Amino acid sequence: MGTGAVQAITRKQKLNCDSSTHAELIGVHDAMSNVLWTRLFMEEQGYPIEKNILYQDNKSSILLETNGRSSAGKRSRALNIRYFFVTDQVELGNITIEHMPTDEMWADYMTKPLQGKKFRKFRAVIQGDQD
Repeated sequence: MGTGAVQAITRKQKLNCDSSTHAELIGVHDAMSNVLWTRLFMEEQGYPIEKNILYQDNKSSILLETNGRSSAGKRSRALNIRYFFVTDQVELGNITIEHMPTDEMWADYMTKPLQGKKFRKFRAVIQGDQD
């Protein structure tokens, strides 16, 4: 575990979306079961989890995930209610959502062809290398 990622997921999205906000929300929902399972597993192994943080770079998605339907605008009304499972988990305290600027989003290492300094920086973060 150390300082690297305990679990990292990258996969093709299951649904097509017309906005990046919806795509982010669906991606979080698809990964949520793995996030919650990993937390329970680590706690059962004797490692208490004080903060279970999900980092997002889309502020509209953060609002939808934390406030649920009350933050949905005209374009978000058609979202299926099952995607507000994330909101329930935030309210229960099982996960917190924090903003991280796109330039600092180390998950991009797995989804985008990065080069040079950014590639080395994100690789080191994921692998837990200390500089």
